[in-house]
Amino acid sequence: MTDSARTKPEVDAPTGPAPTELVIEDIFLGEGDEAQASSTVDVHYLGVGYDSGEEFDSSWSRGQSINFPLRNLIQGWQHGIPGMKVGGRRKLTVPPELAYGPAGSGHQLSGQTLVFVIDLLGVK
Repeated sequence: MTDSARTKPEVDAPTGPAPTELVIEDIFLGEGDEAQASSTVDVHYLGVGYDSGEEFDSSWSRGQSINFPLRNLIQGWQHGIPGMKVGGRRKLTVPPELAYGPAGSGHQLSGQTLVFVIDLLGVK
């Protein structure tokens, strides 16, 4: 794995209106196994609010990656991670409908467009 994959990424403050559809941007491509919709993924990630640019969660800050079945994660991840290869870094800009729902849905991040930078460390 490259050194850049081990370091917490920085996310520039987004500009312009938040997208209404999932935006997938590869920062660098991996060369390992490819994630499938049915995969369990091991990832490091950083999450920031699109409007605020403020970090709301980061596995790097906790010093430990997360390992989850992709089907158990938000829809933005379910749609945005398959096709990614181990060793890659991808940025997902996720509208509320594919994250935690519209404002008032009960989750503290509902109604928000979220930006995630994800390093794919492994797939099963």
